[in-house]
Amino acid sequence: MKAVALTRYLPIDDPQSLFDVELPKPEATGHDLLVRVEAISVNPVDTKVRSPKPQEESEPKVLGYDAAGVVEAVGPRVTLFKPGDAVFYAGDITRPGSNAQYQLVDERIVGLKPESLDFVQAAAIPLTAITAWELLFQRLPFSIDSGGYEKTLLIIGGAGGVGSIAIQLAKLASFTVIATASRPETVAWCKSLGADHVIDHRQPLAPQLKACDFEQIDAALNLADTDRYWETLGELLAPQGHVGLIVEPRGALNIGGSYKSKCIGIHWETMFGRSRFQTDDMIEQHRLLNQVAALIDDGHLRGTHTETLGTINAANLREAHRRLESGTTIGKLVLAGWGSEGFASLALFRASQGSSFPRRRE
Repeated sequence: MKAVALTRYLPIDDPQSLFDVELPKPEATGHDLLVRVEAISVNPVDTKVRSPKPQEESEPKVLGYDAAGVVEAVGPRVTLFKPGDAVFYAGDITRPGSNAQYQLVDERIVGLKPESLDFVQAAAIPLTAITAWELLFQRLPFSIDSGGYEKTLLIIGGAGGVGSIAIQLAKLASFTVIATASRPETVAWCKSLGADHVIDHRQPLAPQLKACDFEQIDAALNLADTDRYWETLGELLAPQGHVGLIVEPRGALNIGGSYKSKCIGIHWETMFGRSRFQTDDMIEQHRLLNQVAALIDDGHLRGTHTETLGTINAANLREAHRRLESGTTIGKLVLAGWGSEGFASLALFRASQGSSFPRRRE
């Protein structure tokens, strides 16, 4: 099968940072689905995993944590899907990813694709929807059924992938949503998704919130820079407020001060937590994705796909990584379909790398 992989962790302008290769087609066992991948989306986690480091892989490593496709085969313990089902999912960071023609994924973290979306549009949804949903409705103590009534929610990074879904989910939960964006096009994007107010995260937040008649906020999702806004959010959050985080801090955080005196709840989210640790409630992601699909098909949520960069190959994926690393993307970038050229067999790839290719130790 065709795949895009890496063996060394290199800057994205290096042609070997991601390369085309042919790999063996996997077989489904246990709870696994074998999915024929039709489209993929790219997320910051892809660039973080691929970022330069001295580590080398003994075999090509396939990244990719957002996909839509068709179930090709199922393992003997599968009960939720059958061959031919159209599905979407984010996958498991501890297993080979979706940048391949075929992928194994546990049925308990897969949802049926929204009927109203094609594969390209559907591939843009899973990781960001799971992250936003789990953060708002499973980590923070709010319900989608008007859990934000008469409450204010600040979303830092509203135009990104997670922010684009979080704005919509928060409005469904009846929050007054204040999103942050810094460019005219990102401000317009946030407003189009339903944000009640949009302020500039490059400027001090408190004066802008005061200009919108908010002295304090009930909850905040910091989806951009944990360190930069930590002290500010401690000051802005109301007593017994909540902050949701997805970006690992660069340094130590002072969880005392305002956070302690106000009894502010601090909530971390990583959507790979359930699959990484094989938690007893893994199936919640299956249910969550099916709920998201229903909301999309009913017209309550809209997709966040903004651009398709061509077919799935190394050159196009490198361009997607480059754009994400620039920090200027809006919504989600998608690649779809597989070209017929450029994918070398694993044996030919190894031969082309000579002695520099790290081989598995026998």
